This record gives sequence, C-alpha cells and structure tokens, in this order.
Amino acid sequence: MLGIEFGSTRIKAVLIGPGHEVLATGGHTWENQLVDKLWTYSVDAVRTGLQDAYAQVAAFVREEHGVELTHLAGLGVSAMMHGYLALNADGELLVPFRTWRNTHTGAAVEQLSAALDFNVPHRWSIAHLHQAVLDGEEHLPRLATATTLAGYVHHALSGEHVLGVGDASGVFPIDSTTGTYDAARLASAQRVLTDAGFTGQLSDVLPRVLSAGEVAGHLTEAGARLLDPSGTLQPGAPLCPPEGDAGTGMVATGSVAPRTGNISAGTSIFAMVVLEGPLSQVHRELDLVTTPAGDPVAMVHCNNGASELNAWARLFQQFAAAAGSPLDDADVFRTLFEASLDGAADGGGMLAYNYLSGEPITDLEEGRPLFLRTPGSPFDLSTFMRTQIYAAFATLRIGMDVLTAEGVRLDRMFAHGGVFGTKGVAQRHLAAAIDTPVSVGDVAAEGGAWGIAVLAAFTAARTGGAEQRGLAAYLNEAVFADAQLQTLEPDDDDVAGFDAYLRRYVAALPVERAAVEHS
Repeated sequence: MLGIEFGSTRIKAVLIGPGHEVLATGGHTWENQLVDKLWTYSVDAVRTGLQDAYAQVAAFVREEHGVELTHLAGLGVSAMMHGYLALNADGELLVPFRTWRNTHTGAAVEQLSAALDFNVPHRWSIAHLHQAVLDGEEHLPRLATATTLAGYVHHALSGEHVLGVGDASGVFPIDSTTGTYDAARLASAQRVLTDAGFTGQLSDVLPRVLSAGEVAGHLTEAGARLLDPSGTLQPGAPLCPPEGDAGTGMVATGSVAPRTGNISAGTSIFAMVVLEGPLSQVHRELDLVTTPAGDPVAMVHCNNGASELNAWARLFQQFAAAAGSPLDDADVFRTLFEASLDGAADGGGMLAYNYLSGEPITDLEEGRPLFLRTPGSPFDLSTFMRTQIYAAFATLRIGMDVLTAEGVRLDRMFAHGGVFGTKGVAQRHLAAAIDTPVSVGDVAAEGGAWGIAVLAAFTAARTGGAEQRGLAAYLNEAVFADAQLQTLEPDDDDVAGFDAYLRRYVAALPVERAAVEHS
C-alpha cells in the first residue's frame, strides 16, 4: 500500500506491507509562495514533488529489496485541508491554488456563518468560493468543481472527483448521520450564493463524499504515468477516499474514537477532539469536522505553529557556525529545547507571538512575528526558549478552553510533529498548556503519509470482504494493539506558570495588532 501526503513544507510517500510496517519512504521539500497577497503552490510544484517522492520509494524498493515496483495493492492521497482549487470541466485549474493559510475571506465567513448557523472558518473551501462570488471573479462561469489539494491529486490519479468525509468536512458542513454534506445547510448556502450572483449549483460543484473503507476509484493509465513517468508502474490499484492531513493525523495516532484526541504541530498547529455528542452552541474558535469514518470532531486550528521556532533555531545555528562550533539540525533543536526546561515557568516577563500569517482565533487577518519583554525581566536563553515554545501553544490553548467550558473530556491526547522530536520537552510544555496528560510514541513516526497508507489498507481489507470492523476497532485491534506510548502528566507549577503567561499574552494582543497596522 502506498500513501502520499502533501504537507505544508514536505511531500512524503510511504510504502507499507501487509502488517502496516514501513517498507520504503520518499520525500520532497517544498514551500508556499505569497503571490498577489495570496498563499499558493504551483501545479508544477505539485507534479514535481509527487514524482520525486514516488521515485525515491521505487528506488529504495529496487535497491534494498531487489525488485521493481510494478503494482500497488492500494493507494491513498492526503494533503493539507481546506483551501480552494477551482477546476473547469476538463479538470484544469482556473486560478492558482489558494491554501488554508489565506484569511481574506472575512466577508464570506460572516455571511455564511450567519445563514448556516454554523462556524464557517476563513480557510474552508466554501468560504473561498463565496468570497470569489462576492469579488466578482471572472473564472466562476467556467467553474465545474471546487476541491481541495487531496481531491485535486486524487482526480489526477483516478479521474474521480471525490473526497473522504474528513477532508470534505473542511469544504462544507457534514451531517454525520448521512455521511455527506448537510442538506439543509446546502440549500441555505445555495440561496446566499445565488443572491450574490452565483449562477451554478453548489451541489454539482462540490465533490462526492465517501467514508473510510469505500473504494474511491482506481489508478488510471494517465495516473500511473503521472506518478511514474518511466512506465514501470502499472495502472489498476484501488484508491481509498482522499483525506486531509487532520484526518490522517487521527489515523496515524489511533485517535478516531470518542474521548480521544490528537495535536499535530507543524507549520500550523491543531487539535482534533472526537466528540461524544453535539456542542451546546456555535463557537467561532472551533471547527466542526469529522473523522475519516464520519464521526463528529471539534477542531481547534491555529494558522501559526512551529515556523517561528524553526526560524530562531536557524538563527542560533548560524551563530554556532560563525563561532566555529557548527551544529546540525538535531543538535541545535536539542540544545535549545532542553535549555527551555530550566526557564521561568511563567515566561519571566517575556512574551512572543509566532504570527507569520493571520490568526482567526485571535481575530488577526495578518501576522507579524513579535518578541517583547518588560524592562526589568531577566533575559536568559532558558526562559527565552520556553517563551518561544509557549507561543506555539498559546492560541491552541485559547481554543481548548472553549471545549473545556462545553464539558468535553478526554481520555487521552496524543501529540505528534517535529516539535516533539526532543524527548520530553515540548510534550511537557504542552501538558502544562492544556492541563492534560500528553502521550507521544513511535506510532506516528511516519505521520499522515503512513496514515493514508493505513486507510488504503483498510479499504483493501473491506473490499475483499474479510474485514467487517469499523475504523476505530480496526486501528485498535489490527494496527495499534502493541503500540508503545510515553505519557507525561502536567506539572502543577508548569500549569500555573503557563496560565500566568497566557493572561499576559491575551492582555498584550493589542501590541500585536498595532504591529500589523504599523508595519
């Protein structure tokens, strides 16, 4: 089974065996670009990255296992959720891909959220579509399909315009009882769009929704050539429904059952909490999405995650090199992160905002990375680094507080992402930030690419008729039965320190807003 995930900074491919073990991996680094004030990736970058990641997998199989990779038992595509890819009837892109990072959709969000009685986030596909209608964009008469990046790549491989329900829940609200778009809200959205001048039918524009375990098409000849231009790979492999990175993160951590959750920290940071029942009211800070099986999930999504931490690490790495003591990436992160353990629990009068882009949870349409401290505060490396790590979790905590007030409780929170690579550091700070035990382990070592490969295996097993279990039972019993986790309980002093830090963080948000307005 092959899983491919398009993350914000890396495209990754993972080949797994019948026991879900990793057989080969490949990767390709890429970066978004700010073009005409919109964050995007080019179609050429999508194709080049896809082919490079696959070629590395095929080369590893050839060199390490002595065979050519000619057939796949199954295949799955995952990518960063949300955003907007507008396609014509021939599947051609009408405007550059607009990623989840764009927050220019304020007017659309306000209208849709009111009409649907539902929190429609800035980055959702329906928000991007309605904003295009409000802006009178010229591509709309030719619009045949509005999809996500995972849906776009899946269509290129299979010819099918479909989405997994988890990814689709970042396009338009889902009714978990039917497993597809909410019919009443679809009708309401159609009226809003029509009133604004949209002449199409929303139900025709949105991709078909499928749940985990269903077959979402097969690898076509054109799809096989796209993956492998050499002609070695043969068509025919079944594809599972394409999913978003939030859904595959849930799979990769075994967090798809009620009262479980996971936090993924990368360019963005988000928490996925599987709900036992509906929330009492609409909350601006929470996205209501689903698992890949269609169960309701509260998502706390923060646009800004570890990017500013990475920038500071690179700065210190450059200093070490200039001083004649070069450090590799692993050493510089380990040194800086371990230093944070000795920092003042409350940040010692320092504050940091990691806002490279806008942050809807704190009502900022743009961001400016910012560090400040009071004149009398100590200025030491340990507290500085703790402050920077706290900044990566602060906005997340604001959203998690809303869930706590709703009475939502968790049996386990699993954390994954590169920021947790230094053992026990970011894990400890996160436990303090959310006042909840945090588990890490090797179960998510290959992340969402492995998660979508597991979903491809689940589809193959269900299609063959041998697998009758639901996704949660399949993961618990067939995938994670022997998983080893390390759990840290929150430290009382750390919890109190983070609470004090967060109070100063919220109080000083006008400083961040002023930085946006005046720079």
